[in-house]
Amino acid sequence: MTHWPFIAAAYAVTIIGTLGVLLASLRWMRRAERQAEALGRRD
Repeated sequence: MTHWPFIAAAYAVTIIGTLGVLLASLRWMRRAERQAEALGRRD
């Protein structure tokens, strides 16, 4: 029995998880930048 299906699935899970974390952190970073700009405009 070959192990390639398990290896391919492990790579797929890793890539999808990495992309999910990347997109979430980009979204959180942009929200934090907007909040920082809003604080700067109050002065």
